[in-house]
Amino acid sequence: MRHGKKVNHLGRTDSHRKAMLANMATSLIKAKRITTTLAKAKALRTYVEPLITKAKNDTTHSRRTVFSYLQDKEVITILFREVAEKVANRPGGYTRIIKLNNRLGDNAEMALIELVDYNEVYGKDVEAKEEKKTTRRGRSKAAAPKKAAEAKAEVAEEVAPEAAPAEEAPATEEPKGE
Repeated sequence: MRHGKKVNHLGRTDSHRKAMLANMATSLIKAKRITTTLAKAKALRTYVEPLITKAKNDTTHSRRTVFSYLQDKEVITILFREVAEKVANRPGGYTRIIKLNNRLGDNAEMALIELVDYNEVYGKDVEAKEEKKTTRRGRSKAAAPKKAAEAKAEVAEEVAPEAAPAEEAPATEEPKGE
C-alpha cells in the first residue's frame, strides 16, 4: 500500500525521475522559464524551491548539497550568484506556474514555470500596487483632521509674512517723501 506517499512518479522509475527533474531544474535556472506539462511543472516546483532556499546561504556545505542534486558547475554558479541575490529577501515561492493551452498531439495540460523575480511584466504590477497601499495606509481618520489643521496653519503663516512686507513698503516710502 502507498499510504502517505505523495510523490508523483510521473510514469518513471526513481532514477529516471531524479535525472529528469535535475535536467529540468538546470534548464529552469539557465533560461529562467521553461514550458512543460502541468504535472512535471508541479513536481519541478517541489524539487527546485528547496535548492533555491539552500542557495541563499552561500557556504561550502550548501554548495555541495545543491551540486549533489544538479551536477552542473555552471548552473551552481548562476544559482548562488544571480538567483540568490534576487531572492534574498523573498521568504519562499520562488517559482510561478502559468497554465497554457493543451498540447495538440496528446491533449496534455501544458504549463509555463518561471522564476518569479525574473519576470518584468508581473514585477511592475506588484510595485505599482505597493505604492498604492502605502498612500492608503498613511491616512487614518484621526490623522486627517490634524493634517488639515496643520495645512491651514502653514497657509496662514505664509500669508502673514507676505502681508507684512506690503505694509512696510508704504511706511518706507513716506519718510522719503518728507
